[in-house]
Amino acid sequence: MARPRSSEAHDKVLRAALGLFGERGIDSTSMDSIANASGVSKATIYNHWADKEALLMEVMILIHGLDREPEDVDSGDLSSDLATVLSRRPPDEFDAQRDRLMPSLIAYSATHTEFGQAWRNRVLEPPRQCLKRILRRGVERELLPATLDLDLAMALLLGPMLYNHIFSKRFKQRAISDIGAEVANAFCRAHATGRNASQPVLR
Repeated sequence: MARPRSSEAHDKVLRAALGLFGERGIDSTSMDSIANASGVSKATIYNHWADKEALLMEVMILIHGLDREPEDVDSGDLSSDLATVLSRRPPDEFDAQRDRLMPSLIAYSATHTEFGQAWRNRVLEPPRQCLKRILRRGVERELLPATLDLDLAMALLLGPMLYNHIFSKRFKQRAISDIGAEVANAFCRAHATGRNASQPVLR
């Protein structure tokens, strides 16, 4: 069955915008250029998105695989739940586009602070909140100490992930492929109180 024309147009605009944002930068990409590249009229584009930033946000949601909110994780195994969230990664098909787009996005977010905050809330905050829920459940179930500092725990969990991501790309170091499970296991060995919370996660 053929896709509806409005759906096809929506996808064409998203793909064209993704390409142009990565090639030209966000500030240098106009809605006119997106219309020309996609073959979709500017009037139709504005029927789908209020402005360029709304389109940019949907592009970011697409390439980070956030079309759907990630499901909460509660298998009953603290280390496994942490590893599941830490090991989530965006779709492989957009790896090259993300690499091209991210420097422009960071620069744009620094000068367009309202968009930058909206992007952080939509793209970066959901996994942080998911981790925090897992940690709180761990405390409630006495798998983690009641005195656990949640903010420090988040830093301990996310710090190695950022290090692995940034330095493997910038300095061509080998990325640790199963770092999510490794970090979760190390955290549980250091902080878990028992009840099988520190069982190694096999990946």
